[in-house]
Amino acid sequence: MDKLKVVELFAGVGGFRIGLEKTKHFKVIWSNQWEPGKSKQHASDVYVNRFGNDNHSNEDIESVKTKDIPNHDVLVGGFPCQDYSVASLLKNSKGLLGKKGVLWWSIYRILDEKKKKPSFLILENVDRLLGSPVNQKGRDFAMMLSSLNNLGYAVEWRVINAGDYGMPQRRRRVFILGYYKNSKLYKEMKTTDISSWIHKAGVFAKQFKVEQPNSLFLPDDFELDSNLKNVSDKFNLDNTNKKFKNAGIMIDGKVTTTQTTPVFSGKKITLRDVLEETKVDEEFYINKKDLKRWKDEKGAKSKTRTKDGFTYEWKEGAISFPDDLDKPSRTIITSEGGKSPARIKHVVETKFGKRRLTPIELERLNMFPDNHTLLEGVSDNIRAFLMGNALVIGIVTKIGNELNKRTK
Repeated sequence: MDKLKVVELFAGVGGFRIGLEKTKHFKVIWSNQWEPGKSKQHASDVYVNRFGNDNHSNEDIESVKTKDIPNHDVLVGGFPCQDYSVASLLKNSKGLLGKKGVLWWSIYRILDEKKKKPSFLILENVDRLLGSPVNQKGRDFAMMLSSLNNLGYAVEWRVINAGDYGMPQRRRRVFILGYYKNSKLYKEMKTTDISSWIHKAGVFAKQFKVEQPNSLFLPDDFELDSNLKNVSDKFNLDNTNKKFKNAGIMIDGKVTTTQTTPVFSGKKITLRDVLEETKVDEEFYINKKDLKRWKDEKGAKSKTRTKDGFTYEWKEGAISFPDDLDKPSRTIITSEGGKSPARIKHVVETKFGKRRLTPIELERLNMFPDNHTLLEGVSDNIRAFLMGNALVIGIVTKIGNELNKRTK
């Protein structure tokens, strides 16, 4: 059987490509990576270094004409999530109205203008997307679902924490699968019991098992308006509840969503498993004189703050110092690199002393090949940044394997 042809948008350093091509059933035929406002395009440079320059675009996707993108079976992308990130302050979380969030409409535009639409979509984002923006919870995701419904797609989504399924990092992201109306999976979803699809029969359910619902299983159901302006203006205006839970489906404009609990009994990869065994470069070790600053950064904090005449107590809990080696790592983020003490950076205890994580170890936490981001002109700090923006490849491979089974 021929390999499914893939277009990779917002490609970063190629996580989707590695994850899908590892299954031997997918082939990326065109890719795009562009970092707005950056004179150096490090992610694209790494991508080209690893996969070559053929059919790779390093230009703003908003300026790429749809006719220049080849027809394909699968469209994938971790579309920009900066406006939804948990690293952003809530007041700055603008969702689709944010500078980079509007790039969702580039995906919409490509799907809308393609006469031969891709049969499958695999999209990824931070799980805050399901509740964005803060003053109209879920509107942004509702806009996406409604627009995909208008284009002829059924959708299932699941918030997946890679660490819950044996992978080396506790990285929680929402994965979104779309099935075009002429596909076998669309027809399967339409004729399968909804609860069964979410918990047993769907693509996610087969690869990422969850607890089965009991007699008290009560999913939330609601219809989406097909008018995007109405969705934008009116969705969840009372803002009392988060409409979208961590799993669900949408077909013919009807949404069914519920909270699921992961089930996993296989081997678990831990932070210890990814550490380099030999002594690493001296720059990664923490100087004894800096230990107190590191401990202070990691410790619990409580401060009294005043805003708009209102005084409140601000608190945050302690973070393990050093990190627990016998669990999957905490989520790695873009500011992981650099020597300066910081609360969120990982510190590990080794027989050679306490140290930060190396670029190779950060790559392993996302299940990339060692030194995938090694390239002249790309510093260790930038390599850490690139991994903070990447996804856990193992999740993509499992999705790819299941899609392949279900499309034969």
